[in-house]
Amino acid sequence: MLNESLNYLRTSDDWVTTVVIGTVLGLLSVFVVPTILVLGYTMRVVRRTMQGDEEPPVFDEWGEMLVDGLKAFVVVFVYGFVPGVVALVFGVFGFLGVVGGAGSDSGGLAALGGVTLVLGLLIALVLGLLAAYVVPAALANYAERGRIGAGFDVGTLRPVLTSGKYATAWLTAFAVLLGAGIVAGVVGAIPLLGVLVGPIAGAALGFYGSVAAYYIIGRTWGELHEVEVREGEPTGEGAAV
Repeated sequence: MLNESLNYLRTSDDWVTTVVIGTVLGLLSVFVVPTILVLGYTMRVVRRTMQGDEEPPVFDEWGEMLVDGLKAFVVVFVYGFVPGVVALVFGVFGFLGVVGGAGSDSGGLAALGGVTLVLGLLIALVLGLLAAYVVPAALANYAERGRIGAGFDVGTLRPVLTSGKYATAWLTAFAVLLGAGIVAGVVGAIPLLGVLVGPIAGAALGFYGSVAAYYIIGRTWGELHEVEVREGEPTGEGAAV
Protein backbone atom coordinates (compact mmCIF):
# COMPACT_ATOMS: atom_id res chain seq x y z
CA MET A 1 0.00 0.00 0.00
CA LEU A 2 2.98 2.30 0.53
CA ASN A 3 3.86 2.44 -3.16
CA GLU A 4 0.21 3.02 -4.10
CA SER A 5 -0.04 5.89 -1.63
CA LEU A 6 3.08 7.61 -2.98
CA ASN A 7 1.83 7.28 -6.57
CA TYR A 8 -1.81 8.06 -5.77
CA LEU A 9 -1.87 11.73 -6.80
CA ARG A 10 0.13 11.06 -9.95
CA THR A 11 -2.56 8.76 -11.32
CA SER A 12 -4.65 11.84 -12.08
CA ASP A 13 -4.22 13.87 -15.27
CA ASP A 14 -4.58 17.01 -13.14
CA TRP A 15 -2.10 16.01 -10.45
CA VAL A 16 0.33 18.87 -11.15
CA THR A 17 -2.46 21.44 -10.80
CA THR A 18 -3.65 19.77 -7.62
CA VAL A 19 -0.16 19.81 -6.08
CA VAL A 20 0.36 23.45 -7.09
CA ILE A 21 -2.91 24.48 -5.45
CA GLY A 22 -2.11 22.43 -2.36
CA THR A 23 1.33 24.02 -2.17
CA VAL A 24 -0.04 27.55 -2.44
CA LEU A 25 -2.59 26.82 0.27
CA GLY A 26 0.20 25.40 2.42
CA LEU A 27 2.25 28.56 1.99
CA LEU A 28 -0.79 30.59 3.05
CA SER A 29 -1.60 28.33 6.01
CA VAL A 30 -0.85 31.14 8.46
CA PHE A 31 -4.26 32.57 7.51
CA VAL A 32 -5.99 29.37 8.82
CA VAL A 33 -8.63 29.20 6.07
CA PRO A 34 -6.19 27.66 3.56
CA THR A 35 -5.38 24.97 6.14
CA ILE A 36 -9.07 24.19 6.51
CA LEU A 37 -9.42 23.95 2.73
CA VAL A 38 -6.56 21.45 2.57
CA LEU A 39 -8.21 19.48 5.36
CA GLY A 40 -11.43 19.48 3.35
CA TYR A 41 -9.54 18.14 0.34
CA THR A 42 -7.99 15.46 2.55
CA MET A 43 -11.46 14.37 3.65
CA ARG A 44 -12.34 13.89 -0.02
CA VAL A 45 -9.29 11.67 -0.38
CA VAL A 46 -10.31 9.58 2.63
CA ARG A 47 -13.91 9.38 1.49
CA ARG A 48 -12.99 8.19 -2.00
CA THR A 49 -10.33 5.71 -0.99
CA MET A 50 -12.48 4.04 1.66
CA GLN A 51 -15.04 3.42 -1.10
CA GLY A 52 -12.40 1.90 -3.37
CA ASP A 53 -12.27 4.88 -5.75
CA GLU A 54 -8.66 5.32 -6.87
CA GLU A 55 -9.27 8.57 -8.78
CA PRO A 56 -7.81 11.50 -6.78
CA PRO A 57 -10.23 14.38 -6.18
CA VAL A 58 -9.63 17.88 -7.50
CA PHE A 59 -9.97 21.27 -5.89
CA ASP A 60 -13.49 22.38 -6.77
CA GLU A 61 -16.75 23.28 -5.02
CA TRP A 62 -14.72 25.38 -2.61
CA GLY A 63 -17.64 26.24 -0.34
CA GLU A 64 -18.47 22.61 0.36
CA MET A 65 -14.80 21.83 0.79
CA LEU A 66 -14.45 24.64 3.33
CA VAL A 67 -17.42 23.41 5.36
CA ASP A 68 -16.13 19.83 5.20
CA GLY A 69 -12.69 20.94 6.35
CA LEU A 70 -14.12 23.07 9.13
CA LYS A 71 -16.05 20.14 10.57
CA ALA A 72 -12.96 17.96 10.35
CA PHE A 73 -11.01 20.72 12.08
CA VAL A 74 -13.47 20.64 14.97
CA VAL A 75 -12.80 16.91 15.39
CA VAL A 76 -9.03 17.47 15.39
CA PHE A 77 -9.34 20.42 17.78
CA VAL A 78 -11.39 18.51 20.33
CA TYR A 79 -8.91 15.63 20.41
CA GLY A 80 -6.02 18.04 20.78
CA PHE A 81 -7.74 20.15 23.45
CA VAL A 82 -7.09 17.91 26.46
CA PRO A 83 -3.33 17.41 25.87
CA GLY A 84 -3.03 21.14 25.25
CA VAL A 85 -4.83 22.04 28.48
CA VAL A 86 -2.75 19.54 30.48
CA ALA A 87 0.48 20.97 29.07
CA LEU A 88 -0.67 24.52 29.78
CA VAL A 89 -1.81 23.90 33.37
CA PHE A 90 1.23 21.89 34.42
CA GLY A 91 3.49 24.27 32.54
CA VAL A 92 2.12 27.35 34.29
CA PHE A 93 2.21 25.82 37.78
CA GLY A 94 5.65 24.34 37.17
CA PHE A 95 7.01 27.65 35.89
CA LEU A 96 5.55 29.56 38.83
CA GLY A 97 7.07 27.03 41.21
CA VAL A 98 10.50 27.35 39.64
CA VAL A 99 10.35 31.17 39.61
CA GLY A 100 8.97 31.33 43.15
CA GLY A 101 11.56 28.88 44.44
CA ALA A 102 14.40 30.76 42.81
CA GLY A 103 13.52 33.85 44.83
CA SER A 104 13.42 32.04 48.17
CA ASP A 105 16.06 30.56 50.44
CA SER A 106 14.64 27.06 50.08
CA GLY A 107 15.15 25.12 46.90
CA GLY A 108 12.24 22.79 47.66
CA LEU A 109 9.66 24.90 45.87
CA ALA A 110 11.85 25.22 42.80
CA ALA A 111 12.44 21.47 42.75
CA LEU A 112 8.72 20.80 43.09
CA GLY A 113 8.04 23.23 40.27
CA GLY A 114 10.59 21.47 38.08
CA VAL A 115 9.08 18.05 38.80
CA THR A 116 5.59 19.41 38.09
CA LEU A 117 6.74 20.88 34.79
CA VAL A 118 8.45 17.66 33.63
CA LEU A 119 5.56 15.46 34.79
CA GLY A 120 3.04 17.66 32.99
CA LEU A 121 5.02 17.58 29.77
CA LEU A 122 5.29 13.78 29.93
CA ILE A 123 1.55 13.38 30.52
CA ALA A 124 0.78 15.83 27.71
CA LEU A 125 3.15 13.91 25.42
CA VAL A 126 1.43 10.60 26.13
CA LEU A 127 -2.02 12.13 25.64
CA GLY A 128 -0.82 13.85 22.48
CA LEU A 129 0.48 10.59 21.00
CA LEU A 130 -2.81 8.89 21.90
CA ALA A 131 -4.76 11.68 20.21
CA ALA A 132 -2.52 11.46 17.14
CA TYR A 133 -3.27 7.73 16.94
CA VAL A 134 -7.04 8.20 17.27
CA VAL A 135 -7.53 11.27 15.06
CA PRO A 136 -7.03 9.60 11.63
CA ALA A 137 -9.66 6.95 12.44
CA ALA A 138 -11.96 9.61 13.86
CA LEU A 139 -11.62 11.66 10.67
CA ALA A 140 -12.28 8.57 8.57
CA ASN A 141 -15.51 7.89 10.44
CA TYR A 142 -16.49 11.53 10.05
CA ALA A 143 -15.67 11.36 6.32
CA GLU A 144 -17.93 8.35 5.95
CA ARG A 145 -20.87 9.56 8.04
CA GLY A 146 -20.62 13.31 7.42
CA ARG A 147 -21.40 14.14 11.06
CA ILE A 148 -18.99 15.66 13.57
CA GLY A 149 -20.33 13.31 16.24
CA ALA A 150 -19.11 10.33 14.20
CA GLY A 151 -15.58 11.37 15.06
CA PHE A 152 -16.30 10.49 18.68
CA ASP A 153 -18.31 7.30 18.16
CA VAL A 154 -16.37 5.02 20.52
CA GLY A 155 -18.36 1.93 19.54
CA THR A 156 -17.35 2.27 15.90
CA LEU A 157 -13.80 3.45 16.52
CA ARG A 158 -12.73 0.93 19.17
CA PRO A 159 -12.49 -2.21 16.98
CA VAL A 160 -10.58 -0.28 14.33
CA LEU A 161 -8.17 1.33 16.77
CA THR A 162 -7.37 -1.98 18.46
CA SER A 163 -6.67 -3.84 15.20
CA GLY A 164 -3.17 -4.65 14.05
CA LYS A 165 -4.03 -3.55 10.51
CA TYR A 166 -4.87 -0.02 11.64
CA ALA A 167 -1.74 0.16 13.83
CA THR A 168 0.37 -0.86 10.84
CA ALA A 169 -1.40 1.62 8.57
CA TRP A 170 -0.93 4.40 11.14
CA LEU A 171 2.78 3.69 11.43
CA THR A 172 3.13 3.61 7.64
CA ALA A 173 1.27 6.91 7.29
CA PHE A 174 3.45 8.40 10.03
CA ALA A 175 6.57 7.20 8.20
CA VAL A 176 5.35 8.89 5.01
CA LEU A 177 4.82 12.20 6.82
CA LEU A 178 8.16 11.87 8.60
CA GLY A 179 9.93 11.13 5.33
CA ALA A 180 8.34 14.15 3.67
CA GLY A 181 9.41 16.31 6.59
CA ILE A 182 12.99 15.02 6.47
CA VAL A 183 13.30 15.65 2.73
CA ALA A 184 11.85 19.14 3.17
CA GLY A 185 14.35 19.78 5.96
CA VAL A 186 17.26 18.66 3.81
CA VAL A 187 16.17 20.93 0.97
CA GLY A 188 15.74 23.82 3.35
CA ALA A 189 19.24 23.29 4.75
CA ILE A 190 20.92 23.77 1.37
CA PRO A 191 22.86 27.05 1.53
CA LEU A 192 21.25 29.91 -0.41
CA LEU A 193 19.00 27.58 -2.42
CA GLY A 194 17.20 26.47 0.73
CA VAL A 195 16.20 30.02 1.58
CA LEU A 196 14.53 30.44 -1.81
CA VAL A 197 13.16 26.95 -2.41
CA GLY A 198 12.84 25.61 1.13
CA PRO A 199 9.39 27.03 2.00
CA ILE A 200 7.92 25.98 -1.35
CA ALA A 201 9.42 22.49 -1.10
CA GLY A 202 8.17 22.19 2.46
CA ALA A 203 4.62 23.15 1.51
CA ALA A 204 4.61 20.89 -1.56
CA LEU A 205 6.04 17.87 0.27
CA GLY A 206 3.76 18.50 3.24
CA PHE A 207 0.69 18.46 1.03
CA TYR A 208 1.84 15.47 -1.02
CA GLY A 209 2.78 13.55 2.12
CA SER A 210 -0.53 14.30 3.83
CA VAL A 211 -2.50 13.07 0.83
CA ALA A 212 -0.41 9.89 0.66
CA ALA A 213 -0.81 9.31 4.42
CA TYR A 214 -4.57 9.72 4.36
CA TYR A 215 -4.81 7.53 1.29
CA ILE A 216 -3.43 4.79 3.53
CA ILE A 217 -5.91 5.64 6.28
CA GLY A 218 -8.85 5.70 3.89
CA ARG A 219 -7.94 2.40 2.27
CA THR A 220 -7.44 0.77 5.66
CA TRP A 221 -10.74 2.12 7.00
CA GLY A 222 -12.53 0.67 4.00
CA GLU A 223 -10.91 -2.72 4.57
CA LEU A 224 -11.65 -2.82 8.31
CA HIS A 225 -15.04 -1.16 8.35
CA GLU A 226 -17.98 -1.85 6.07
CA VAL A 227 -18.57 1.41 4.24
CA GLU A 228 -22.12 2.02 3.13
CA VAL A 229 -22.68 4.26 0.13
CA ARG A 230 -26.37 4.78 -0.26
CA GLU A 231 -27.46 6.17 -3.62
CA GLY A 232 -28.98 9.62 -3.42
CA GLU A 233 -27.58 10.38 0.03
CA PRO A 234 -24.66 12.69 0.76
CA THR A 235 -21.28 11.04 1.36
CA GLY A 236 -20.30 13.66 3.84
CA GLU A 237 -19.64 16.81 1.79
CA GLY A 238 -21.99 19.48 2.98
CA ALA A 239 -23.81 17.08 5.27
CA ALA A 240 -25.45 18.32 8.40
CA VAL A 241 -23.67 18.32 11.75
